[in-house]
Amino acid sequence: MSDRDRAIAAFLGRSGHDRWTQQPIAADASGRRYLRLTDGADTLILMDAPPEAGENVTPFVDIATFLADAGLHPPAILAQDRQAGLLLLSDLGRNSVAQWLDQHPGEALPLYRASVEVLVHLATVAPPALARLTPAVAGEMVAITGPHYAQRPVPELVIAVTRAMAALVPTPDTLALRDYHAENLIWRPDLTGLARVGLLDFQDAFVAPLGYDLASLLRDARRDVPDDICTAMVAHFSAATGAGRDFPAQLACLGAQRNLRILGVFARLAKDMKKTRYIPMIPRVWAQLHKDLAHPALADLRDVVADLLPPPDAALLARLQR
Repeated sequence: MSDRDRAIAAFLGRSGHDRWTQQPIAADASGRRYLRLTDGADTLILMDAPPEAGENVTPFVDIATFLADAGLHPPAILAQDRQAGLLLLSDLGRNSVAQWLDQHPGEALPLYRASVEVLVHLATVAPPALARLTPAVAGEMVAITGPHYAQRPVPELVIAVTRAMAALVPTPDTLALRDYHAENLIWRPDLTGLARVGLLDFQDAFVAPLGYDLASLLRDARRDVPDDICTAMVAHFSAATGAGRDFPAQLACLGAQRNLRILGVFARLAKDMKKTRYIPMIPRVWAQLHKDLAHPALADLRDVVADLLPPPDAALLARLQR
């Protein structure tokens, strides 16, 4: 038994769950892993976030508390050892929005509408004191794309993103969970209202311009969201939040910034960390990026991207595979 296994066994023993059956759950892009604990009909989730891997559970605990106090539905924290990087969480359910849609594709509109309702509610809540997505920060966040995706530094891209953000979305004023997409949302159809959507993977939350999480949801790196649903959800969110007539341009800017960064993140995960499952997603990210760059307000950024970043052709994807 490894030292980590002994730490987990001791933690579960202290909480009275050491005899529960453990089942691994698919890992995410971080150093965390998750286990579903089962004892008959009862289930819980163990988050294993080793500090030696650079993980820290405190942001998750703090944001989960904030979201619950705001009337939303993250996992309840049942036991914790922050120093060891271990949390025992309530189990929100087994079906993510993505999994439910795979089984019930005809229900896409109500599921996306319910997911957007969470964001409408979140827009009414004063955000906590977190890092802020200023234009300068947004620009620096895409610096990763140069060395990892384009294989060379691209400072011009950082400058172009900073300028676009300053012109279109200069003010961070809304809590953004950052990875708000169908795989991180748990669908609970037996409940009502906001409780139907359980929230996961929000430990990297920050304060961003209105619409950041909507861009994450609709410009999903992992699945295609039909254009008619995107149009309907943008209209609904805009009307419900009073976002204004410039909101489509603002949303396009946020979506472009997100996906420019994701190109670099996925390339790094594939090349440096050998997580090659992200390689097939890169062409979708590129396509989503160009949907947003087609907006007239992003013409300058579109030209910079065309000059600096190669499309994800077979040769580029093969390089990331090696």
